[in-house]
Amino acid sequence: MTAWRTHEVFNQFDELADFNLLGTDAALGEALERAGALWARPQLSAYGQQLGAQETWRLAEEANRHTPTLHGFDPRGRRIDSVEFHPSWHALMALYRGQGLVAQPFRDAQPGRWAAWAAGFYLHGQVEQGTLCPATMTTASIPVLQKEPALWAQLQAPLFSNDYDARDVPLAQKHAIWLGMGMTERQGGSDVRANTTLATPLRSGPGAGGRGGEYLLRGHKWFFSAPMCDAHLVVARTAEGGHACFFVPRWRPDGSKNAVIVQRLKDKVGNRSNASSEVEFEDAWGILMGEEGRGIPTIIEMATTTRLNCVLGSAAILRQATVQALAYARQRQAFGRPLAEQPLMRAVLVDLALESEAALVLAMRLAEAFERDDSPVQRAWKRVMTPAAKFWVCKRAVELTGEAMEVFGGNGYVDSSVMARLFREAPVNSIWEGSGNVMCLDVLRAIGRAPDAAMALLAELAEAAAGEPLLQAELQALRSLLATPPEQREALGRVLVQRLVLVAQACLLRRHAPAAVADGFMATRLGSAGAGRVVGAIDTRAVDVAAVLARAFPA
Repeated sequence: MTAWRTHEVFNQFDELADFNLLGTDAALGEALERAGALWARPQLSAYGQQLGAQETWRLAEEANRHTPTLHGFDPRGRRIDSVEFHPSWHALMALYRGQGLVAQPFRDAQPGRWAAWAAGFYLHGQVEQGTLCPATMTTASIPVLQKEPALWAQLQAPLFSNDYDARDVPLAQKHAIWLGMGMTERQGGSDVRANTTLATPLRSGPGAGGRGGEYLLRGHKWFFSAPMCDAHLVVARTAEGGHACFFVPRWRPDGSKNAVIVQRLKDKVGNRSNASSEVEFEDAWGILMGEEGRGIPTIIEMATTTRLNCVLGSAAILRQATVQALAYARQRQAFGRPLAEQPLMRAVLVDLALESEAALVLAMRLAEAFERDDSPVQRAWKRVMTPAAKFWVCKRAVELTGEAMEVFGGNGYVDSSVMARLFREAPVNSIWEGSGNVMCLDVLRAIGRAPDAAMALLAELAEAAAGEPLLQAELQALRSLLATPPEQREALGRVLVQRLVLVAQACLLRRHAPAAVADGFMATRLGSAGAGRVVGAIDTRAVDVAAVLARAFPA
């Protein structure tokens, strides 16, 4: 029985657990203080401790290993379109809901509420991202629903609730609800104007075809996120008024199941704990939101918030990948000393740390703009920089999680590891809510529509760049790109947006981070240093490596 035991297992280390995600993150704590959100720190610290516990990591692993199952019919052949989730999914959903984060930005006017929400979302996203899909859509739906007084009167209490109610029953019976979105169709993808799903007024006369009128929807959605949500906001076209937005509940007001038929669940690369589906609308009942012809602007308003969530989610992945890689490299011995003491590995680790803090400081600045939104410069941060940040931060997360996985060698590539799950999760934020090219086009459109706001943003960046020649040179290059003739600008969209984000991150770090972080970021990202390199291909002589790594995660 012992003949196979040929050796002792040593120099092997599990991925990090049982630590406080907030208590070990100096940059996040400073961001909360800047935003006036220190009132939220005790609760967020307790949440960070709970999220970092070994038990929560186990829940995350189980929720992603035991993926959702679709049950189209009950045992007697009645159509139910029900999705069964593992108990760990429900535990994680209840954990997030219980923090009050779903409605926090809209529940009161307390200063720093957006930063507190962003911090909670960022902490949760480091451990499990699938549960944040319905949370993201529910939060983003609130300001849209608030514009519909009759509907909002019914939905406010269950949307603001901190309870978790997993029952599949009509809205009127629910203590707490979740909302999803339905935009994408087979033929259109990001081109929502190509959608063919048709909405027909249920009846003629007063109330039909007008705000709050009842419609029947017929068509499909190729990606229908979280089909077990209690309702979805759906884009469909009308016969005469163009595309409109509709509130489509899972159950009709009379208690019958709505005619939203789940065809199948997507077998995704990552985000596997969450159910994404293909559906058919077979005269599904819905309520018109706003006016006919205004559906795409309505849903884009919602997407502006969900894009911020994508930035936060990718920043969370970057953060946890960096922490896990650093903790492992400090323990793992190779060639006679810890990996974290070897110069080439230190170049990789410090590059990860710089990228992670830059992503966080940008995401938290965007959260501030969402809370204030009271001046041209704040609106520019919200409308111009949010899609720019989504483009850049989400793409960097894909690349850097691969590098962090490599720190673990073959252990990182084993499917049951935390690193593997982070790697699989990373691409979804870059694709969802508009891929990279769509984000760049949105940045160009936002600048074109509000050039004064864009100039106010550049003026704020110029103030932060004062006295730093390298940063000033980058800002001047950015201005030159913006002066490109419109017919040439689209082809340069990725160049322009990349430069815009790097300048913004450098300015924010210069203003808020220690000199070791700000100087290290500028020395490795701006000018010729940032051209065409891979992670770790930096001149560490220009970086205070020890200071940056000590700040990233205390030894």
